[in-house]
Amino acid sequence: MKNLSDHCAFFENSVVNFFLNHNGFKKGVFQMPGIKWNAIIIFLIIISSYNSFAKQPHYYFTESNLSNDTLTFLQKSPVSNAIRIRTLNYSILGMYGLSMSWLYSQWYENYSRSSFHFFNDNKEWELMDKYGHFWDAYNIAKPLMHCYSWGGYDKNKALLYGVGIAFLFQTTVEIFDGFSSQWGFSNADMLANVGGLALFAGQQLFWNEQRMVLKYSFHQTQYSKYNSKLLGNSLPENILKDYNGLTYWLSINPKSFLKTSFFPQWISLSLGYGAEGMTGGESNPLDVDGKKIPSFERHRQYYLAIDFDLARIKTKSQILNSVFKLINIIHLPAPAIEWSPGRKPVYWGFYF
Repeated sequence: MKNLSDHCAFFENSVVNFFLNHNGFKKGVFQMPGIKWNAIIIFLIIISSYNSFAKQPHYYFTESNLSNDTLTFLQKSPVSNAIRIRTLNYSILGMYGLSMSWLYSQWYENYSRSSFHFFNDNKEWELMDKYGHFWDAYNIAKPLMHCYSWGGYDKNKALLYGVGIAFLFQTTVEIFDGFSSQWGFSNADMLANVGGLALFAGQQLFWNEQRMVLKYSFHQTQYSKYNSKLLGNSLPENILKDYNGLTYWLSINPKSFLKTSFFPQWISLSLGYGAEGMTGGESNPLDVDGKKIPSFERHRQYYLAIDFDLARIKTKSQILNSVFKLINIIHLPAPAIEWSPGRKPVYWGFYF
């Protein structure tokens, strides 16, 4: 972010001051897949509005004036492209402001601020929120790196910007949590954030590709109706709040490790983690708003499943290839085996 103009830096400070002057911030917005979907889509829409710039001749936007050939919007710039980089920087600042505004309105508005403090939430939600932080950091850094690569930065610089900005986003949320009377700064959350970034950056540095990809899937559950204030009372709210329906996946591509493998390059094996039976964070309440609710056994779930690495499917359409990469954060329905401590294995024809 240091390469922004003074005007851009002033805008950033204004955004930060705006949110710091509001009353409190709520925990974990970036650990929720719905937020990331919205942020990534908004980001791509803003970037797409600059398509006309991307089609200008090289001499218009590069220092080298190598040729008068044109770039299509989806083509990577061979050298640092000032207009694309500037577009990225301003778009990311805009996305930061929009996401913080959404964060405030949806999660923090009803909670007071406090002095900075720490918070141990390791026993909450059967660690699902920690997997969420791990997933978030990884999947925020990935598109950011690709965007700066699109802008003409070399692979190491693009990686640095992607990981650095993702770390900034995640750390900002934790700092806001630290000033919230309802929560606090969580060391475990920060460790999960760093772990997700390390998984992404390590693969780029060693293999220059992602052989192991983090994904998620979601299905609605019965638990939200018993504590809708906490778990949501509609599908969009359930996706954001109900950990019972979430599964986080580590998708491993055999072909990338074993070049002679009989596996097609777009077939992967996924290890999944989920949890169910949760109507509260650390424990389940006996009643909600004075009304008794059923007692559920909280349990963790482990999965082994077939997966599809859509990013490895190459077509003649750059748009279709981009769509495949975008939706590759989702684990599509596929056969799976589920294990839970003290329970019999469950075989799923199609698990999502």
